[in-house]
Amino acid sequence: MLAGIKKTYNNQISLKYHFLFWIGYFMINFIRWGSYFDDYTYSLKSNLVEFPIHIVLTYFNIFYLIPKFVLKKKFLLYIICLLLSLVMVYIIRTGLNFFLVTENIWPEAVGNQRAFSFNHILAVTIGEIYVVALVTAIKLTVDWITERKKNESLRELQLQTELKYLKSQIQPHFFFNTLNNLYALIIEKSEKASDVVLKLSDIMQYVLYDIKASKIELLNEINYIHSYLELEELRYGNKVTSEIEIKGDIDDITIPPLLLLPFIENCFKHGTKNNDNITLNIYFENSKNEQLIFKAKNNFNRHNEIIKKHGIGIQNITRRLELLYKNKYTLETTIIDDTYNVSLKIPIL
Repeated sequence: MLAGIKKTYNNQISLKYHFLFWIGYFMINFIRWGSYFDDYTYSLKSNLVEFPIHIVLTYFNIFYLIPKFVLKKKFLLYIICLLLSLVMVYIIRTGLNFFLVTENIWPEAVGNQRAFSFNHILAVTIGEIYVVALVTAIKLTVDWITERKKNESLRELQLQTELKYLKSQIQPHFFFNTLNNLYALIIEKSEKASDVVLKLSDIMQYVLYDIKASKIELLNEINYIHSYLELEELRYGNKVTSEIEIKGDIDDITIPPLLLLPFIENCFKHGTKNNDNITLNIYFENSKNEQLIFKAKNNFNRHNEIIKKHGIGIQNITRRLELLYKNKYTLETTIIDDTYNVSLKIPIL
């Protein structure tokens, strides 16, 4: 995918657009000065002389002076080189106009203005700076737009990489332990074995196949969490008590897949270490200020490692939240009376 990005954004402006720009600019100048002097022959000759000089100076500035000096923050050297270039351009342009077009090198001036006078030098220099500034502004704008698109593509790639990484870290031991429990249930010829197989199949299908998009419906994520809770209840029996509460209309809300599961997983990962009972309350709300509020609360042993490290999954979720929402999300975790509380607020996009 990186190769595709490089291929897409390397050639920013194709050659045909350079030709179209200069031909269009030439025609505008030709008609403008031809109409001004009522002499299109003079306008054609003078523009044929001057435009190659404009083009050379412009590309010299864009492709040499700016990369060599401006991008390296050598601003004084840039100004000196640009001024020297303008001096050379003035001498060449004035000489060519004098010998090839007309001895009256400044016909639009009031009075008898001569070459190499202050006013003529200033007028020619300002004209060249105008052309250089115009084309440079266009080039920098195109570069900025291109770089922005490239960064967006890289950002999307990074998000996809984060998602794939998270999927690869989606508690492999959970599947392993579930299979072990399934094996034990089969040995015992328990009726729960078939239910475990079905729930595990639903979860694996969701994780492996159903979350390829960057956004999924919140209801699908909730259904997955519900299947996950049911499977854990099958594993731990009466030790697990869970409840999901939904407030407001969430039918049209979408979120990044697997964004909420690590919070649920940690409840079981750390809550079952000492064979404690687990009470888990999960809350979803579509608030009036266009925010999705997610809360989870479970009984918690203060000596568990989650207090210190928050688990690998939570670290991944924090990185994804920063990439997805920047500073537009709020994540708070608190421990009150041996109860671990998670509160997440994200904008509804």
